Amino acid sequence: MSEATRTLPVSDTGGAAGSSASSIWQAIKNGFPYFLGFFSLFFIWHVVAVYVVASVLFPPPYAVLLRAIELLQDGVLVENVGASLQRIIIGFIAGSLIGIPIGLIIGSFPLARKILEPWTESLRFIPSVAMITIAVIWFGIGEPSKIFLIIYTTVFIVILNTAAGVGAISANKIRAAQALGANSRQIFFLVALPATVPYILTGMRIAMANSFTTIVAAELVAANAGLGVMLWQGRMYMQIGDIFVALVSLCILGFTADRLFRFGVARFAGRYDVTP
Repeated sequence: MSEATRTLPVSDTGGAAGSSASSIWQAIKNGFPYFLGFFSLFFIWHVVAVYVVASVLFPPPYAVLLRAIELLQDGVLVENVGASLQRIIIGFIAGSLIGIPIGLIIGSFPLARKILEPWTESLRFIPSVAMITIAVIWFGIGEPSKIFLIIYTTVFIVILNTAAGVGAISANKIRAAQALGANSRQIFFLVALPATVPYILTGMRIAMANSFTTIVAAELVAANAGLGVMLWQGRMYMQIGDIFVALVSLCILGFTADRLFRFGVARFAGRYDVTP
């Protein structure tokens, strides 16, 4: 009598659980160095503030945190952070949209380079801080002057990096595309532009960091709200806690913006061999 053999379904629960545990462990391994870095930063700050300086002019982290909570409850911190962030986003996007096509034109056409380089190579050496006065004269103390300064500090960095990216394209790639029958339009969109993307994104990342520096300087001179205003008022009224809250807010905003930018690059531009 033959013995019937039944095949029982194998549960994949163990494998799924193992995969989930592995993912969690990998996330912990990746995140721990960041945690360690931030912890050491605040630990050193605490030690220096409490045991070395021991002065109200250099408050420890917990005092700054308590003041930040008060400003959040009052709505002051949200208003100032929102004002600065809005200006940075608008100016950064506008400056990038202006700088990318100009950089592509300069890098692609020698005649355009000769015409436009006197402008870009001379104006980029004027720091954005030096343009604050003229921006206020031209646009007043409203939003346009601050946005103009962000555009100014963004556009030249993006132009230079984009033009450098076009210039770095291998001539062999162009010749290979031509040999395969590609026309000028196809060469631009399928060869030149993808090869330039890493340079464009690098320029945008650098320009974004400069935008934070510029907006604070602009708000110190002419603004009714913003983190620069918080710094100025803190100095005027000796509100040291407010000054440190503004500084820490800038650190957090800048770090977060950079991480989000790198995440976007890794998520959407990975096929262009961009290192986030």
